[in-house]
Amino acid sequence: MHLLKNGNRPFHLGPFPLETLPRDDTLGALEISRPAAPPAVDRPAAPMLGEVTRKFRDMFAGFASGDVAPATAPDTDDVKRCTVDIMGAAYFLDASQAGICLIPENAWRTGSTPLAHSHAIVIMVEHSPVPGDEPLSAEWTRSAVVDAAEMRATEIAVNIAGHIRLMGYDARADVPGDRMLDEERLAVLAGIAIRNDDDSLANPYIKNFTFVVISTEYQLECDRPLAVKAMNAKGLRYWWGINDAQSGRERNRRAKRPSHASRYPMETVKRVDRPTTLILDDEVPRVPKRAAFFERALQGDLGDKAQRERARFATKHPLARSMVSLIRAMVPHQDGNPTVAPDMTKYADPAQNTKALKALSYFLGADLTGVCEIPRYAWYSHKDDGSEIEMYHKYAVVMLIDQGFDTMEGASGDDWISGGQSMRGYQRGAEISGVMAHMLGQLGFSARAQTNADSDVLQIPLVLLAGLGEMSRIGELVLNPFVGPRFKSVVLTTDMPLDVDKPIDFGLQTFCNGCLKCARECPCDAIPFGDKVMFNGYEIWKPDAERCVRYRLTNPHGSACGRCMKTCPINKVVDSDGALLTRLASWLGVNALFLKPIMVPLATWLDDAIGNGRRNLNKKWWFDHEVVGDRAVAPKGVNQREIDPSRKVDPAKQRMAYYHANMMPPPDTPDPVPVERKAAMAAGALMETPDEAEARAAAGGPAPAHYTPTPPMGAGAAKKSVKNPYAADFKDVKAADAD
Repeated sequence: MHLLKNGNRPFHLGPFPLETLPRDDTLGALEISRPAAPPAVDRPAAPMLGEVTRKFRDMFAGFASGDVAPATAPDTDDVKRCTVDIMGAAYFLDASQAGICLIPENAWRTGSTPLAHSHAIVIMVEHSPVPGDEPLSAEWTRSAVVDAAEMRATEIAVNIAGHIRLMGYDARADVPGDRMLDEERLAVLAGIAIRNDDDSLANPYIKNFTFVVISTEYQLECDRPLAVKAMNAKGLRYWWGINDAQSGRERNRRAKRPSHASRYPMETVKRVDRPTTLILDDEVPRVPKRAAFFERALQGDLGDKAQRERARFATKHPLARSMVSLIRAMVPHQDGNPTVAPDMTKYADPAQNTKALKALSYFLGADLTGVCEIPRYAWYSHKDDGSEIEMYHKYAVVMLIDQGFDTMEGASGDDWISGGQSMRGYQRGAEISGVMAHMLGQLGFSARAQTNADSDVLQIPLVLLAGLGEMSRIGELVLNPFVGPRFKSVVLTTDMPLDVDKPIDFGLQTFCNGCLKCARECPCDAIPFGDKVMFNGYEIWKPDAERCVRYRLTNPHGSACGRCMKTCPINKVVDSDGALLTRLASWLGVNALFLKPIMVPLATWLDDAIGNGRRNLNKKWWFDHEVVGDRAVAPKGVNQREIDPSRKVDPAKQRMAYYHANMMPPPDTPDPVPVERKAAMAAGALMETPDEAEARAAAGGPAPAHYTPTPPMGAGAAKKSVKNPYAADFKDVKAADAD
């Protein structure tokens, strides 16, 4: 039990204490002596959900092999370090277990042509449990457990194979539907399975599982086969959490949670009728996609360098770059078009439907899920091509994907893995929401996945209204009481009748008002030190969006930026394996709101005192590589920031730019519209306090003129001047990367 901080277990060892298990090389010799397995026969997909997950599985499998970078990445001659990188990548992508072995000749199935690959990386994915307490989701998932696991396993294998190829070594994902290798034999050789007398496979910790393999020429350290007595591993030390691995207690706690509830006790958080920050619903304008600063950068509004880097800033690391292909491939499949009329006798109960969809989201891998109605202002007004968006669904199923505490612990927040954390969250969210949209389509309900690659809705207000967090000092970011800001969101919109969640209040406004850590640690001073203001109808600590986006796009010593998430005191692990003080503070923060004024100064001081926000190098597993053109190279630098508690902040000296709705570019302009920063800084004089805005609205005063968006040019939908880098036919930047 850790009092102050979570353990220092190296991340690449994984969540299970495999390193403590006995090994037996004679079992490896027996496996090698077995005759080659016959050609693999793909199992038929289960109906409904199985068919959908099979569609996504096969989509991912299209990227199982590909071009190899023309030069090898630096430092990849260190076999031990390469192994840490690959095993870390596997666990970062949520492999349940992973192991490495040599590929014996007879591991190639009969009829296949062996590749010049020496090593196998074997990935295990645990099967999700069928919801036993929720009949609708049980009906949907019961026959599709293996299909869902194969989809996830294929996603992981394809990403790792692409990562290895970008580092200059050939690799192929050997996945269901296209297996050349005997995955069961290799799982035994890689030390993550034991062969029973009846020829079935078993694992000391996991009952039901699926394997995939990455074959490669990349030289890695091999694991040894497990001894039979490893099956006795679930002793007292396992239940307590040997070597800081996930404990049996924590696995049991999660297993006992209701299927429609996340692993976190969101049911203990206070619910309120309105968000804890003021929203003047009638005054909030609908805004076009063209107004988002990442879109403005793409269209050239922030200059040539920002425009060029927009296509690659989050994918400069080879693992992040390998994920983009899958993200792009899923974009054309975001709509779940109904194929039948819905059975409204079966789906007439909104509360039951909501439980079923939440259970399905957790079955597929979401971390937190909430539901809300979609307000008018949460719909973008215009697409990025300038065409108008009609509001077409009533409900939003909002899902959060944790970006990974351990990986963030090892990072500075703005180093080379930051973009990879974002891409993993976006990819996983697109996968889950896409599957759910198609599943609802099969049931007869219109639905659409709203992803980072293509969304018709603004996600932040929906996260807030779905009761998944409160607005934070970070600004345009909601904080959850159990994962803090450490997530990416994805939204499923639908007309299926649903029961909505209420917003929550866990005292974050008091906390953020007394804590300046994210603002103090922001590398570009984009987070405000001062009080909240009203911006386009919202009460918000308004960040300097232009300054933030410019830094994230052009960060020379890392990929993107998540420094605010990294250093936030609420970026913690809150479970039965977490630090005792963290768990106590979380309980008090949720259940003793009256203590917040007293607790906040102590909590923020203590957070610095025990070093939260510093890098924990035991958790660093990735290479600091940058993809330039078609190869991975050593970057020009690496951000290695630590926290600076001594830094003094003065709100009066911080000059922020406010780009109100009237400063947005026309939604249909095909040309760059350079930002006017001086005017945006002067616009600070127009800001109302929340009290002033509330009093004005109560007295019947009109909304400020600067809440009115710039109108369209009126010539109809404009052809985009620059293609979205997540478009399926986008070509990665090549020559320009060299800058």
